[in-house]
Amino acid sequence: MFYEPETWVAIAFVILMIVFGYLGVFRTAMTALDHRAERIKAELDDARRLKEEATKLLAEYKTRRASAEREAEEIVANAKAEAERIATEAKAKMEDFVARRTKTAESKIALAEAQAVADVRAAAAEAAVTAASTILSQSVKGQVAEDLVSKGIAEVRSKLN
Repeated sequence: MFYEPETWVAIAFVILMIVFGYLGVFRTAMTALDHRAERIKAELDDARRLKEEATKLLAEYKTRRASAEREAEEIVANAKAEAERIATEAKAKMEDFVARRTKTAESKIALAEAQAVADVRAAAAEAAVTAASTILSQSVKGQVAEDLVSKGIAEVRSKLN
């Protein structure tokens, strides 16, 4: 039995373990393992806390994005409504402008017609006076003719003008 190498290996192992126990290597190894376990646990807790913070930030950013999208939609809707209102106002102003221009043109036409009628009447009266004057001067002679012609001309002029 003492001639076999496995026996000596077993005896050396037992002696080594006793020396380790006497020197406190087991306590040191256990303490190191405990510290490492605590450090890993702290890192896991920190990672869990960071994950929760990231989840909260993600939810907050999603809320902000949704709010910004709603606000953008409201801005676009308001802009469309404002554009429609401005277009309606412009159309109403244009129609009013056209109506005023039409009314002005109609009044100018009516004035021109009245002026043309007055000019035609004046020309007709002048022609009638000239014709009457010529006819009366040829057919009626003397002082009576001149009085009639003067009186008729004055009367026609006063009525036509």
